[in-house]
Amino acid sequence: MDTLTAGRRWAALLALALGGFGLGLTEFVAMGLLPEIARDLYGDAAPDTVARAGWMITIYALGVVAGAPTIAALTARVPRRRLVLGLLALMAGGTALSALAPTFELVLAGRFLAALAHGAYFGAAGILAASILGPGNQGKGVALVIGGLTAANIVGVPLITSLGQAQGWRTAYLAVAAVFALTLLAAALVVPAAPAAPGGSPRAELAAFRSPRVWLAAAVVAVGPAGFFAVNSYVAPVTTHVTGLATGLVPWVLAVMGAGMTAGIAAGGIAADRDLRRTVVWGLAGLVASVALFALTAAHPAGLFVSAFLVGAASLFIVPALQGQLMVAAPDTQLMGAAINQSAINLANSLGAAVGGAAIAAGWGYRSSAWLGVALAGAGLLLAVVSFRATAPARELVRAG
Repeated sequence: MDTLTAGRRWAALLALALGGFGLGLTEFVAMGLLPEIARDLYGDAAPDTVARAGWMITIYALGVVAGAPTIAALTARVPRRRLVLGLLALMAGGTALSALAPTFELVLAGRFLAALAHGAYFGAAGILAASILGPGNQGKGVALVIGGLTAANIVGVPLITSLGQAQGWRTAYLAVAAVFALTLLAAALVVPAAPAAPGGSPRAELAAFRSPRVWLAAAVVAVGPAGFFAVNSYVAPVTTHVTGLATGLVPWVLAVMGAGMTAGIAAGGIAADRDLRRTVVWGLAGLVASVALFALTAAHPAGLFVSAFLVGAASLFIVPALQGQLMVAAPDTQLMGAAINQSAINLANSLGAAVGGAAIAAGWGYRSSAWLGVALAGAGLLLAVVSFRATAPARELVRAG
């Protein structure tokens, strides 16, 4: 990569983080608007219709699962800047389709289309950010791009959620599509050209799947963070039906959770560059504890806000380390390692939303999803311990290529 001025470097990093901001909006806005989506689609916001509307979350997550490794393999020889621009265009188009589609089936199709680019973007943009920052900064590069997602949860998601509550969820998603279009323009102007990885090919990228370490690391990502998504997916009905707060306070709960995410990702990026495994173990243990606290205290306003912050912090603290662990497991195929991480974490999203929704639809109450989240995060912690004992030490992140 050519030498960049300090101003150009930070402009490029901010543009890449803005893409993460848009992804945070498109992924998490649905969670705050599920009651509005249910009313628009089914005429009411009863627990069973809210659970059905939750398919917007599940389908998006499944699109990431399918798209991340597929795009990583097919674009192994595509220069990173060109790949990032193409992914941003796909996300803008898919999000606009979701907002404008006349039927729920087409809404889901648009969500799936946009989701195909999600995981590959985090992988490609994270690697590109790390290369801009310089060697030895893989964790910080990942954290910077995902930091855009956490900023979305503090500022963007509450604002877009309020917009959706006032003007309809479709208007909210048109605003998200506009953010992607703006990001595409910014990235085209300031992100420097960057080549694909030397020797990259679909066959070489797919070779990552032959490693047992990759499968073990992916299993941890697919199960542990599902505990967070079991909480986050249904935070809106918990706020209004369990805590008894007004609908207008849902964006504030999301903002507090987003503040926790920002604190978590900042600390997690530094911790991951120091010790991957310790960061994963302590992060998952913190997730178990914080989700349990949410289930126990969400009926009280103070408990809701405090536990929402802690759940957000624990969930993002582990993300750079989880991605780093997969990239260590597949050192010659970093884009695929990052893509597998995004597929696995969105499988966790799908799992958490689906399991939590099933419990709510069965009449177990809105807090039942959080208790299932405790079990999922605990299972992820157990898998992590088993995985680390079964593989050789991997304390250092690979350098960005």
